[in-house]
Amino acid sequence: MANIKSAKKRIKVIAKKTARNRMIKSQLKTAIKRFEEALKSQSFDDAKAKLRFVDKKLKQAASKGVIHKSKASRSLSRLAKKFNKAL
Repeated sequence: MANIKSAKKRIKVIAKKTARNRMIKSQLKTAIKRFEEALKSQSFDDAKAKLRFVDKKLKQAASKGVIHKSKASRSLSRLAKKFNKAL
């Protein structure tokens, strides 16, 4: 355990940031899962709306530094490819 005041503060700050990152990643995974379920159920209008939502969430996560910008682009590209293939 840290003894120095600044080190104790860093522990608090890191815990807060970790919780935020975990929340954002969880929201992202849920959004992707809902998109894939909509795609599986053949409701393409719903899937298109959910893909737009996933795009928004991926870009937000990348801008906040939770995931890398390239990972966001790669994930969106793969999801869009799935969507276009299903049509």
